[in-house]
Amino acid sequence: MNKFLLAVHVLAAIVAVGPVTVAASMFPPSARKALAEPGDAQALSTVRVLHRICRVYATVGVAVPVFGFATAKNMGVLGDTWLIVSIALTALAAIVLAALVLPRQTALMEGMEGMEESIAEGVGGGGQGAAYAGASRVGPRDTARLAMFTGLFNLLWATVTILMIVRPGSTTGA
Repeated sequence: MNKFLLAVHVLAAIVAVGPVTVAASMFPPSARKALAEPGDAQALSTVRVLHRICRVYATVGVAVPVFGFATAKNMGVLGDTWLIVSIALTALAAIVLAALVLPRQTALMEGMEGMEESIAEGVGGGGQGAAYAGASRVGPRDTARLAMFTGLFNLLWATVTILMIVRPGSTTGA
C-alpha cells in the first residue's frame, strides 16, 4: 500500500504542480508582451490560457498533500522533522499561489482586457473607454512583482521536492 500511495502522491505532484509552476513562470513575460502590444489578440489569448492552467491545476494540486498525508501516515513518519518542514513549506507555497500569484494574474489579465476594450472603443474619443482605461492601468512593474512572487512559489516547491527526496534525518532510508 505504501508504494501505491507514494506513486499516486508523486504522480499527483508531477501532473498538478508541474503545470502550475511552468504556466505561472510563463505568465509574466507573456503579460509583458501583451502589455507592449495592446491590440495583439494572440498575446492576450496566451495570457488567458496560462491563467486558466494555473487556476485549474492549483485546484487539482489539492490531491498532492492529501496523498502525501496518507503516505506519511502509512510509513509512520508524520512526526519526522523533514516532513513537518515540507508540510509547512507546502502550506506556504499554497498561500503564495492563492494570495499573491493568482490574484495578481487576474488583475493583470483584467487590466489588459480593459486596455483592449478601450482600444476597440477608441480611447481618444472621450467615451467610456477613456474612463475605464484610467482605472485599469497595469504595467511592467506589475509583471515584475508577479514574477517575484512566482519565483518564490517555485523556490518553495523546489525546496519541498528536495526535502522529499533527501529526507534529512529519516530512518526510512533514502
